[in-house]
Amino acid sequence: MGDLKLALLGFGSVGQAFSKMLTEKQDDIRKTYGRGVIVTAISGRSKGTIVDPDGIDLMKVCADVEATGAFDPETKGYCDKNTMEVVAEADYDAICEMTVLNIFTGQPAIDHIKGAFARGKHVVTANKGPIAWAFDELKQEADEKGLGFFYETTVMDGTPVFNLVEHTLKLCKVTAVSGILNSTTNFILEGLAAGTDYDTIMEEGRRLGFVEADPTMDTHGYDAAAKVTALLNVLMHAGITPEDVDRKGIEDITVEDIKAAEARGKVIKLLCEGRLEDEKVIASVKPVEVDKQDMMASVDSTTSVVSITTDLMGKVSVIEHAPEIEQTAYGVFGDVLRVLEV
Repeated sequence: MGDLKLALLGFGSVGQAFSKMLTEKQDDIRKTYGRGVIVTAISGRSKGTIVDPDGIDLMKVCADVEATGAFDPETKGYCDKNTMEVVAEADYDAICEMTVLNIFTGQPAIDHIKGAFARGKHVVTANKGPIAWAFDELKQEADEKGLGFFYETTVMDGTPVFNLVEHTLKLCKVTAVSGILNSTTNFILEGLAAGTDYDTIMEEGRRLGFVEADPTMDTHGYDAAAKVTALLNVLMHAGITPEDVDRKGIEDITVEDIKAAEARGKVIKLLCEGRLEDEKVIASVKPVEVDKQDMMASVDSTTSVVSITTDLMGKVSVIEHAPEIEQTAYGVFGDVLRVLEV
């Protein structure tokens, strides 16, 4: 069997970190799986498109992007194809969907995945949109065609949440999920509690690279709603979209609220929850006062946590400590290795 051919859709920081990881681990992949992984197409919104069935020099492409912010037009295979044209025409065995999230529709990532499935290709997605908006449809198509469809990176970077349940909690029924899944709001609430003013907190968050120029998607709970939707769709077969989540962000939380919670021995966290009520999954995202003795209260800065309650194994929690971009890249890398096993 020849090398696995990948098409990368999106080439931001995750795509670049993944490319470096893939290059560094190529010998290990060949030793372990008996074949390698090459990238035959890369297409993004702003950097251009490269299509080369013989394999793209990933280190050169990364260096070009670091130097100029775009692909070198002199690179072999450079063209003006868009992402959908790459999905429909390029030579690949699997796509890695890493385009920018549209949190309100999941597009065009959903169409990218459908296009790949239509050609009998495997899919790895780091984009939570398709899992939040169209998971059941996509999973059914992948299963019917015997295709790999992997999405570990969509909620907690490379932390094995979906793999944990699938591979080590066999025959367990998940009855509830809760967690702190949005690092931006966690960072803001922690800063306010420490007495730092809002503008300074946001400036520092932007400097560190995890607060967007417009943080509304985070502060109003949209990102958290998409993440908990993805968790519930996969782990509890909820069949919901982010519109079904009872959502309230931290936009109205004041320093006075935080001090009042402190006086009661509590801290405020943006908590994501999903639970079964009469065999229906009910989902919410909202600021909650958490007792300081509770594990959730100790989750600080950019750390995330998810707790999974099951019928057979009780409650299991996974904490991701202050992830960097390499952890997200590893999530994609791990899913690509799973494609090699399909």
